Amino acid sequence: MTDTPSTQTTKPNPAPIWKRAIPPLIAAALVGVLGYTLLSPAKNVTTGGPLIGKAAPAFTLTSLDGVPISLASLKGRPVVLNFWASWCGPCREEAPLFRELGTQQTADGVAILGILFQETKEQNARDFIKEYALAYPNLRDPGINTGVDYGVSGIPETVFIDKAGIVQFMDRGGLTRERLNAGLEKIGVKGI
Repeated sequence: MTDTPSTQTTKPNPAPIWKRAIPPLIAAALVGVLGYTLLSPAKNVTTGGPLIGKAAPAFTLTSLDGVPISLASLKGRPVVLNFWASWCGPCREEAPLFRELGTQQTADGVAILGILFQETKEQNARDFIKEYALAYPNLRDPGINTGVDYGVSGIPETVFIDKAGIVQFMDRGGLTRERLNAGLEKIGVKGI
């Protein structure tokens, strides 16, 4: 009779459940932190951005009144673009500043354009414009393509473009009079 090696194999004992749960929990935490970081702008950073010093991305959008407006048609004028929505609280806080700035518009002065960003109901935007007596064009941005081109990550965001079409200043998170005037100064426009 010959000895045969044992055909029995021993299975290793599984790791305790707490040891098996650690890697997925760490991965989930990292994904959560990364998602939060990408989806929320830094709390204390209100100005700057990759477009500063570069040509403003071109666009042609249609106003709520059905009029097409292109950035190119405003060449030679300083431009203030305000990305907003009616449901945005800080947008409501800064609206009186835009009304005041709008009263200073002249044919050769600053051009103000509002760009709707993820507006859920167009009628709400129209009501907002009426409530705050905003007298400048507000443009539809279907698919938020223009918002993406300008790097908008949340609203309100305001972009200040000089007469040559170069982005000089960007502000995030609701303007104060001081921050609005800082942006206007960068594009050669008298503050309010």
